[in-house]
Amino acid sequence: MRRARIKESGAAYYHVISRVIERRFALDREEKERFVRLLRKVETFSGVNVITFAALDTHIHILIHVPALQDVGDEEIGRRVEALYGGGKGLRLAAQLADLRACGQAAEAEALKMQYTRRMCDLSEFMKTLKQRLTQSYNRRHKRNGTLWEDRFRSVLLDGRRGRKGYSALAVVAAYIDLNAVRAGLVSDPKDYRYCGYGEAVAGVDAARIGLKTVLKSLGTESSWAEGAAHYRRLLYARGAIKHTEPVGPVGGDACRKGIAEGGCMKGGFAPEVVQEVLRQGGKLPLPVALRCRVRYFTNSLVLGSRLYVRDVCDRHCRHLAAQRSMHPQSLRQAAWGDLWAVGRLRPAGKMVLAVT
Repeated sequence: MRRARIKESGAAYYHVISRVIERRFALDREEKERFVRLLRKVETFSGVNVITFAALDTHIHILIHVPALQDVGDEEIGRRVEALYGGGKGLRLAAQLADLRACGQAAEAEALKMQYTRRMCDLSEFMKTLKQRLTQSYNRRHKRNGTLWEDRFRSVLLDGRRGRKGYSALAVVAAYIDLNAVRAGLVSDPKDYRYCGYGEAVAGVDAARIGLKTVLKSLGTESSWAEGAAHYRRLLYARGAIKHTEPVGPVGGDACRKGIAEGGCMKGGFAPEVVQEVLRQGGKLPLPVALRCRVRYFTNSLVLGSRLYVRDVCDRHCRHLAAQRSMHPQSLRQAAWGDLWAVGRLRPAGKMVLAVT
């Protein structure tokens, strides 16, 4: 059975995940560089906004805003096509459109534009273009055939508004994505990972900063970049900058300290038995600590947001969802998620939705 997916007809935010076929470690440093460059090209062409992203050895995460489809002028079409294809193709297209209109062939001009605009402001078309071009580029260099990617991409529809308790689903998922390299043990600080949105933003990349400003706005922060970045970093880290080798203080108390002292800390997160002990004692993980664990809510659910937002989406997409998922919003457990709810049963009985990767 194909996995259900929700796509809004208007503007919406999505967390998108796609894995390399057979979980191969195909995305080395050079491939990640190419991914970032192509990501920005497809972003420009598609007219979407990449809020943040992370490229790992075996998979990619993208947090994306897909705006409502709007009419695009001939010059703008040319600019977008040039951004993706280069070689003067966009300039030639703009000139061809101008010639058609000058000759009174407006219908032909619109039909030509439609070949490109039908691929814009659409999540599926964005991912199709990105994944196909990455596959083609990879196959040429490695002299191989076939897809680079495993199955369909996954997507989670997100509420972009600020929650009652201060955090938005958008901000929480953005932090989760930017901490991927920390969880994988590649870096101890996400600012040092150049293949994620936060690392690029700290390095001064304008496109990355523009993306994260969307996150800051969802947190109610309309300040300068420096102040807003400090706010976001506090979401990324407990007590400013927890090192993954440090005890986590009151989180889990003695059990957690004991687990870390005995080597219980794995990669950039916490050993499963340490987290299990905290939860067994009835404790909840603080948000920054929980974000260092693998959270299936962020990858396997269909919708994430406030209870009212999730309920509204369920009501509007009930026929689409009913065959595969529970239709009732469920509150997120095991951590201080604030006012976040999800759709779908994510785990068999007795298994956690928080784990260490």
